[in-house]
Amino acid sequence: MTVATRAWVPAMVPWRSNEDGDVTPEVLDWYGRFADGRPGVLVVEATGIRDVPSGPLLRIGHDRCLPGLRRLTELVRERSGGETRVLIQIIDFLRIRRRPEPARYFAEYLAVRPEHGDALVRAGRLDADRSHDAAAIRSALAAVEPSEWSRYLSERELDDLQRGARERVTDTHLPHIAALPRVLPGLFAAAAQRAEAAGFDGVELHYAHAYTMASFLSARNDRSDGYGGSLDGRIRLPLEVARAVRERVSRRFVVGCRVLADEVISGGTTPSEAVWFATQLGAAGLDFISTSKGGKFEDAKQPRIGAAAYPYTGESGHECMPTVRIGAPGPFGRNLPLARRLRDALRQAGLATPVVGCGGIGTFAEAEGALQRGDCDLVGAARQSLADPDWWRKVREGRGAEVRRCIYTNYCEGLDQSHKEVTCQLWDRADVALEARHCGRVWAHDGKRRLIAPP
Repeated sequence: MTVATRAWVPAMVPWRSNEDGDVTPEVLDWYGRFADGRPGVLVVEATGIRDVPSGPLLRIGHDRCLPGLRRLTELVRERSGGETRVLIQIIDFLRIRRRPEPARYFAEYLAVRPEHGDALVRAGRLDADRSHDAAAIRSALAAVEPSEWSRYLSERELDDLQRGARERVTDTHLPHIAALPRVLPGLFAAAAQRAEAAGFDGVELHYAHAYTMASFLSARNDRSDGYGGSLDGRIRLPLEVARAVRERVSRRFVVGCRVLADEVISGGTTPSEAVWFATQLGAAGLDFISTSKGGKFEDAKQPRIGAAAYPYTGESGHECMPTVRIGAPGPFGRNLPLARRLRDALRQAGLATPVVGCGGIGTFAEAEGALQRGDCDLVGAARQSLADPDWWRKVREGRGAEVRRCIYTNYCEGLDQSHKEVTCQLWDRADVALEARHCGRVWAHDGKRRLIAPP
């Protein structure tokens, strides 16, 4: 695949789909607007490989998805004058529940164990003759003060209560988790085949952040079935998925992945391990490696009751999307040294695999500087492209003074966290009359925010 420029718009989830995961008119408006700026590559949001309920997130897990996705690729080519190559990021994720009310957790969700009854008896909170009475155990636990929960609950049960239950790839006692290595290669391959049929130029396998494939790569993955523990075990499934995808699509179809160069969590994958993973993925024939950092559940902020944990609220999340409030050396190009480290290792291994760098890149000087220094081969800018989808064209035409600069406060990320339609606060400062003359569906459902960047 040849690209016109080294400008890359990474995947962003805008919450413009519907409960069926369809390509809606709002989805078309979103990607058409990015295509107006004519980046070299536009990556469509994380798209589920299973056709299961997952909120207003795009899906590619069934042939019924093809007509909408085909219209999307056609629109990007129309709006970009054929200049922009369009990829789609395909993802698998495990189940996560909202943080429950304690009373409901003890009444419905907790799997009562004999150990619960024994602990309550020892504490004098339950009569010995009722130590195996599930209803009595639930009632007694519900009466325990929060400060004493850790006396009666396991670490995992306490986490489920305080943060919401979340499946992990290490839950091999669950049959569907144990079966992931057998199931996922086929699901990813089928999704990639649909992507090619829909007219995409390639797929980006989502091996980053808090989701299934990144969790297999994580140093916290201690599965004992050959798919965890050692470096070889942890990369086994990502390599099998990549091979399955490659076998199902044509040679002209691009297959790359997004990986974490650093998990930024205690006991997580280190940059040195990420370098080794990158060289293995490059040697396996992946066509590009897009780098990211952090964005994990393990250090996410405790959600409020009724909300789900969000993996971009802790230190790892802040490093993933650095804001102006982050410490030295600041947000701009903060993660490029990690991309450089992976790229250097690939070149030393004799691999020409292109590397995408990103993280707080918001000016022409930063983007071009990253390329000139050899930090990366393509420059990814998500939030800056959201702030001004035309910025790639503006700097190319020498109109840099007209670029609407991202202010890196993560207003957009806050909307994503609430599963609201993602917009940019800078859009709302534009001329309303001008926008009304040029755009169609402008306002979000709450009537307060624009859905489309100003012209």
